Amino acid sequence: MASVMKTLLLNPPSFKNFDGGASSRWPATREIASYWYPVWLSYPAGMLPGSRLLDAPPHGITPEQTVEIARGYDFVVLFTSTVGFSNDVALARMMKQAKPDLKIAFVGPHVQIKPDCLVNNPEIDFIVTGEFDHSIVEFAEGKPVDQIAGAGYRQNGGIHLNPPRPSLQTEDLDRLPFATEVFKRDLVIENYNVPFLLHPYVAFYTSRGCPALCTFCLWPQTLSGHPWRVRSSDNVAREVKQAVELFPQAKEFFFDDDTFNYRKDRVLEICSKFKPLGFRWSCTARVTSDYETVKAMADAGARLFIVGYESGDPQILKNIKKGATVEHARQFTKNCKKVGIKIHGDFIIGLPGETKETIERTLDFAKELDVETIQVSIAHAYPGTELYQQLAVGDSMATEALADSGGHQLPHIEYPGLPREEMMAAVNRFYDAYYFRPRVVWRIVREALWDASERQRLYTEAVEYLRVRSERWKYARKRLPSA
Repeated sequence: MASVMKTLLLNPPSFKNFDGGASSRWPATREIASYWYPVWLSYPAGMLPGSRLLDAPPHGITPEQTVEIARGYDFVVLFTSTVGFSNDVALARMMKQAKPDLKIAFVGPHVQIKPDCLVNNPEIDFIVTGEFDHSIVEFAEGKPVDQIAGAGYRQNGGIHLNPPRPSLQTEDLDRLPFATEVFKRDLVIENYNVPFLLHPYVAFYTSRGCPALCTFCLWPQTLSGHPWRVRSSDNVAREVKQAVELFPQAKEFFFDDDTFNYRKDRVLEICSKFKPLGFRWSCTARVTSDYETVKAMADAGARLFIVGYESGDPQILKNIKKGATVEHARQFTKNCKKVGIKIHGDFIIGLPGETKETIERTLDFAKELDVETIQVSIAHAYPGTELYQQLAVGDSMATEALADSGGHQLPHIEYPGLPREEMMAAVNRFYDAYYFRPRVVWRIVREALWDASERQRLYTEAVEYLRVRSERWKYARKRLPSA
C-alpha cells in the first residue's frame, strides 16, 4: 500500500476576529472575538496518521506562518466560506508558490454551492461537497480523485462533479475518531471563547443534520443535510468521559449539534448516560421540548441552551418555516426557568414579512421572555438557502455583498418602507432596550461579582460592544435619509 500523504487540515487565517469555517454557521468578523471549534476538520485529522489540524484564527497564526507550515505537508484541506473565499484563494496561491507540488482541496458549504469556483482558481486542485470525512482520507491514501464520491475537479476546460457520497449513519458516526482527541493533540482550548459559554469550553457534535426547514439556515441545506443522524448514546458518553479527563480545566462542554433536542426519547436516553458522569454542559435547543425533557437535561448537568427564537411575530415564523410558534417559545422558556437552565436567545431582524411594527413586536417578545443573554442579527440570505432563492427573484436583495472588506456582516436585504439602514439602527435599539433595564444590569453585575475571570471578560466585552455600537450608529445615521 502506498504511503499516506502528510495532510494539513486547515481553518485558514483571514480577517481579524474572523470565525469563518469548520463550525461557524455565520461566517463573519465577530463584534466580540468568538471562536467555534473546527469540529468537521477533526474527523479526517483523526483518521490520517501524521496529520495536523491547524485552526489559525484563534491561535493567532498569520498567512505567512501558515504558508511556512504548509511547506511540511503534501496535502492541504482548507475549509472555506462565502465571506472569506477570496482571502482563502489568495492564501492557496501563496502556498502553491512556496511548494508547487502541494495538493489543495477546498471543502465547506461555499464550494458545494458554487463548484464553478474551480474554473478560475487553478490554486484549488479539487473540491469535496457534503460530508467530506472519508473523501479526504481516500485521496490522502492514494485514491484517484475521479473515483472519490462527492469530489469535483476540472476536466476538459470545465468541471466534473462525481456522484455525491451517501450521508453517514449511526454506525458510521460511531466509527469516527473522537474530535476531542484531535483537539488535545493540536489545539489550545483556552484560545476558544464564546461570550455566553463558560471559559474555557470544549465543543463537539452528538448528531448531524437538522430536520427543521428554516429557510435561512445554511448548514442543513448544504453541508450537514436535513436527515437527522445520531451517534449512539454510549459512544457520546465515552467521548465525554474521556474528554473530561483530557481537559480538566474545561468549565463546560458544549454540544454544537444543529439540533440537539429534536427527539425526546433520544434526549432522555443520552441524559441517562450523562447524569452519572457529573459534568456541566450546554447545547443548542429548539423550543419544542416539554417540561419532562428539559427537567431531565437539567438533572443531567445542562446549564444553558442556545435557542433560535428568531422573531416574535407569528407570521414571520410561518414565512421562514420555523416549525415552532410564539406559544411554544413562551412555554419552553418558562420550563427552562423552572428547572434552572439559562438561555442565550437568538433573534433576527429583516426576515421576510419584517416591518417596523414586527421589529417592535419581537423586541417586546424578547423582553417578555427575559432570557439571560441575547444576540440580534441582521437577516442574511446565504447562497444555497431557500431564503436566497426567494429573495433573488424579487427586489428585496439590495446587494449580494454579505460582508465588507473587513469581513463584517453587511445588511443586504430591505423591504418597502424598511430600508437596510433602519434595520441596522433597530439592532442597536434592540440591544439597548433589552440590556439597559435595571433588572438585567443587576443580573449581569451580580454574577460577575463572584467570579474574577467573568468580571474581566465582562469588562472587555462591554468595551468592545460599546465600540461596535458606536460604529453601527455612525453607519445608520450616515445612510438614513433623515440623518
